[in-house]
Amino acid sequence: MTIPERTAPNQPARIVILGAGESGAGAAVLAHVKGFDTFVSDSSAIKEPYKAQLGAYHIPWEENGHTEALILSADEVIKSPGIPEEAPLIQKLKAQGTPIISEIEFAGRYTRAKMICITGSNGKTTTTSLIYHILQSAGLNVGLAGNIGKSLALQVAFETHDYYVIELSSFQLDNMYHFHANIAVLLNITPDHMDRYDHNMQKYVEAKFRITQNQTPDDAFIFWNDDPIIRRELSKHGLKAHLYPFAAVKEEGAIAYAADDEIIINTPIAFNMEQEELALRGTHNLYNSLAAGISANLAGVGKEEIRRALSDFEGVPHRLEQVATVRGIDFINDSKATNVNSCWYALQSMKSKVVLILGGTDKGNDYSEIEALVREKCSALLFLGVDNTKLHQFFDPMGLPTVEVTTGMREAVQAAYGLAKRGETVLLSPCCASFDLFRNYEDRGDQFKKYVREL
Repeated sequence: MTIPERTAPNQPARIVILGAGESGAGAAVLAHVKGFDTFVSDSSAIKEPYKAQLGAYHIPWEENGHTEALILSADEVIKSPGIPEEAPLIQKLKAQGTPIISEIEFAGRYTRAKMICITGSNGKTTTTSLIYHILQSAGLNVGLAGNIGKSLALQVAFETHDYYVIELSSFQLDNMYHFHANIAVLLNITPDHMDRYDHNMQKYVEAKFRITQNQTPDDAFIFWNDDPIIRRELSKHGLKAHLYPFAAVKEEGAIAYAADDEIIINTPIAFNMEQEELALRGTHNLYNSLAAGISANLAGVGKEEIRRALSDFEGVPHRLEQVATVRGIDFINDSKATNVNSCWYALQSMKSKVVLILGGTDKGNDYSEIEALVREKCSALLFLGVDNTKLHQFFDPMGLPTVEVTTGMREAVQAAYGLAKRGETVLLSPCCASFDLFRNYEDRGDQFKKYVREL
């Protein structure tokens, strides 16, 4: 669908925002302050802080359902990333030719800041947070947005930044058309959200590569050189940006890699740092650190400032987060591992035997990716979810001790504690979304930490 440029963004027009979470409420405020006739509609209940935000600007809203007449009259719709394209209301809007965009697309019209944008199946949040930390520590005027931080639209409405560091999901990228990433980072592509993409991997791949659209020869595209899908797709997308591939080891084409216990970046400014000085450990975090280092390098941050920030970064919650050690058993919260590949990285980093907690809302997962590591690393499995049939079918033939919990996290933590032996690790790395038993992955991780600390 071609989305026309808005030549007169202050011209009164009707904008409807579907979904009143962080991005939707922020988009509504930006639309309001730019002079649009603005209306917000959410099929669920709107949280009180967002109601207050909308109320402060006298923006009309509705919750627990959509009034079609009010929505179909829009000149443009800003859609929450969580609403699928197949939703009947979205189909009606598309049928009548109403432009449907994302909050990021809308906000990008009203700022001249440099955009550093990060996507990938795994590592987005850590890399985004790390780049933001480096730039902020160096004293740059930078905002954090996308899947983390405040709404980009809300920041654009009232703040002026020189840079934004933005984590972008495939769902956000789906409805971005003219948005321009000055620095685009693509960490990896592995199967995820297959239920959203008709179980068609190529559709998911195309969504990820949208991060490179509209880039010019003055821009940068940073990517993992060893990802077979990324390598396969490079020639298909007419890339105009300067390419900055990174790899785990020195190899042809890579401008950044690890060698002789150092991370090395060769361009644009030569940089090296001892791996043992990095705050983040593990192979996956080596990639994240390389991508962040290149991004900061391109943004003009000095070498010493990059070294300092890479060494004192504290990580992000719910990603391989050490919770506690109880009677010799370590508990690690990796609730953000909502796909199989993310769990693979978690298991690969474990040094002891593991009681692995899996389960939740399956997104079309193929568990064969972690089969070898489960056999090697795990002493027992705990299935936590309303429906664990698929987990049983795949993992039961391995012969490992298994426990099923369908009620909640308190029972899961107590059961995992009972399975684990001194010197082992209980790892919550579920491979699945959280919505069957929890509000979101943060709620799942927070409950895990709460009940571990009550042991």
